[in-house]
Amino acid sequence: MELVRKLEILADAAKYDASCASSGAHRKRRNGGIGNAEGMGICHSYTPDGRCISLLKLLLTNVCIWDCAYCVNRKSSSVQRARFKPEEVVKLTMDFYKRNYIEGLFLSSGIIQNADYTMEQLITVAKKLRESESFGGYIHLKAAPGASPELLLEAGKYADRLSANIEMPVQKDLDRLAPEKTLVEIESTMSDIKSGIDAAKNSTKRNGDAPLFARAGQSTQMVVGATESSDTIILHKAESLYRKFDLRRVYYSAFTPIENTNPLLSEPPTPLMREHRLYEADWLIRQYGFTASEITHGARGENLDLEKDPKLSWALRHRGYFPIDVNKASARQLLRVPGLGAKNVARILKIRHYHQIKLEDLAKLRVRLSNAKWFVITADYNPSVYQLDAEKLEEKLKPKVFQPSLFENLSNAALSGEL
Repeated sequence: MELVRKLEILADAAKYDASCASSGAHRKRRNGGIGNAEGMGICHSYTPDGRCISLLKLLLTNVCIWDCAYCVNRKSSSVQRARFKPEEVVKLTMDFYKRNYIEGLFLSSGIIQNADYTMEQLITVAKKLRESESFGGYIHLKAAPGASPELLLEAGKYADRLSANIEMPVQKDLDRLAPEKTLVEIESTMSDIKSGIDAAKNSTKRNGDAPLFARAGQSTQMVVGATESSDTIILHKAESLYRKFDLRRVYYSAFTPIENTNPLLSEPPTPLMREHRLYEADWLIRQYGFTASEITHGARGENLDLEKDPKLSWALRHRGYFPIDVNKASARQLLRVPGLGAKNVARILKIRHYHQIKLEDLAKLRVRLSNAKWFVITADYNPSVYQLDAEKLEEKLKPKVFQPSLFENLSNAALSGEL
């Protein structure tokens, strides 16, 4: 098969893996080498100066011995199969990099023969790039669940990030949709990767050298909506993974029935807003000090509210916690105010050393006052005067239904490239 046709098949086959962005990788080029990895996002992410950067995202092969029902590349699927030789992936990566099309490589694979053999093939690509081509750009390798610890340790020497996709939050979901996989085996792989990262960090502290193992850490992915597992179950699992394995990110992928996923073809697609709400809740857990129990306890049903973001939903369920005095509250308290982000909280803590904060100061900071004003006290404003009960306030904060005009429709279409 021609290389271009392989590229077409295996790049398309890789598009369903969301766990491919990265940050925190630092790798300087060797003398005479090419490229380097900086502490920035990769794969449709943005650098501090606003540049959008990307990576070559491929499967080594879409041949797989497993039969995961949600996967288009499963064993029983009728998709066209292809397989790269390691040398072909190396050539493609270097050619694309030299043309300034990419800044790194994300490489996954179907399981060929077994987990160890698959991992050996992935390592061969990364090793050739690093040692034969002196490539200093970003490399993200997908770790095959069940691969031996020795192979994972070797992979981490060449990859900036490793990731093992857990896919489902509970074993009964895997039993139904991916019977060859177990949470025990996947989490064991995550544990081995964490051990390599920790060992590299400890070595750095002792010797002062840069870590030699997966500098950008590890991540994972969960499919949302292919089973009955609720957002409550998913978020508690994500919180557990962060705590146990110090993951950089958990990615969420809304299930969509696609051709060649016959066992799930009749299932309805998961609303993309559900995926979005999970990312918002995940951010609250990682950056705002919330727990999964706080976000989900008291919510209507077991899933997050699709109409309101998780922080606003929590605030409406905890009216007794508010209003918060922005001139006296701690950072932790301020982070729980709807409309206040982490950067503005840091700014508020600095500004109030010099003068009492008024409502106009929050407006200058571009705080979303339409939400925040119901939950804060400032030097010149106290919402208790206009206090509404929780039910009326919830009604007031509902998103307004907006019907764009014909002119606005045309403008939006032009901006999105549809015209």
